[in-house]
Amino acid sequence: MAAATLRSVHRRNSLLPLFETCRLRDLFFFSSSSVDPAAAVGVTISPDPNFMVEYLVNSCGFSPSEAAMFSKPLAHLRSTEKPDAVLNFMRSQGFDGAGIRKVISWKPNYLCYNVEKNLAPKFQFLRDLGLSESDIVDAILKNHGILLFNVQRSIVPRLEMWESLLGSRELVLKHLKKTTRFFHSSVEKTLHPNLKFLRDECGIPEERLSVVLISHPQLISHKPESLRDVVARADELGMPRQSRMFMWTVNILQRVSKERFEAKVEFMRRFGWSESEFSSAVRKAPTFIGMSLDMLRRKMDFLINVVGYTPSFIADKSNLLLYSLQKRVIPRFRVTEMLKSKGLLTGQAKFPYILQLSDTKFLEKFVLPHKENVPELLDILRVEGVCKGK
Repeated sequence: MAAATLRSVHRRNSLLPLFETCRLRDLFFFSSSSVDPAAAVGVTISPDPNFMVEYLVNSCGFSPSEAAMFSKPLAHLRSTEKPDAVLNFMRSQGFDGAGIRKVISWKPNYLCYNVEKNLAPKFQFLRDLGLSESDIVDAILKNHGILLFNVQRSIVPRLEMWESLLGSRELVLKHLKKTTRFFHSSVEKTLHPNLKFLRDECGIPEERLSVVLISHPQLISHKPESLRDVVARADELGMPRQSRMFMWTVNILQRVSKERFEAKVEFMRRFGWSESEFSSAVRKAPTFIGMSLDMLRRKMDFLINVVGYTPSFIADKSNLLLYSLQKRVIPRFRVTEMLKSKGLLTGQAKFPYILQLSDTKFLEKFVLPHKENVPELLDILRVEGVCKGK
């Protein structure tokens, strides 16, 4: 099964022709024939090794200090022929000045690339996948490593593997446009070992893993030793690997450093949580450890000082911390308090239950039946932007 996931011969064969039939002529507005740099129109030749600083300022819009820093890898250049060709090509493909500066700041040596050999094939390949000009710009700004990769040896295997894992080409292209560093990790050195570790050593079923990867593909994009460290942290929290929450816990821990995690432990200790209560709360609702300390403070203050819950109750019902304070917790609490003041809410409807209802269900059960007698309920929700036009 792992081999089938990692390599699909059918997909590989269907992708390679895209590379082999690149229509480079569609991408060029200049001739690829050899040109004498000295005779090329607009090309500057200079014996001054620092002339690239001025070039980056005038041609790209960098500040002098930025240009001085980014020019260091370009100190060997004595002509603007290649940089001019790269900049002209990038502009022809829809990159504006800010986008070009971003790409160059990541790797100034892109200005040394041969457009026909190093850049155009990648753009044509992405175009053949069905991406528009603006899509390609977004994909490269999120995953500039595409410009580094060989189409046949690197881009195709990555595309093939992610398509197998996520289940569709559309999802792969969506992440390519929106997810930073989605395409950076090596199949053989990173993706394959991480998948093998999670499946074979951790016992995570493939379908459960796929559910997490569809929304968080970065989970297997980090170095294998980093993933092992995060799994060990999840184990320390007492999260069973068989639990459906295990992979979500690993995912959030991967995005929260040990230092930030320990800061959350100490912060919640001040609210009265024991270490075991903190671990229990994370096992039930791991997402809350990704919140800022300020947001956690505001939620804990409201739930304790306004709603009246004890810290231990919140630890036991840690999903309470996941709801939006302004859009859900506060307006629904105000609605329930008003209903209680009118004698319209019995003690059977518990606030945690009320919070977990969808907006539609909440309106149907607690607002609309009383809108004639208590019109203020709709006003509360409109003020908070929860209810519009009801």
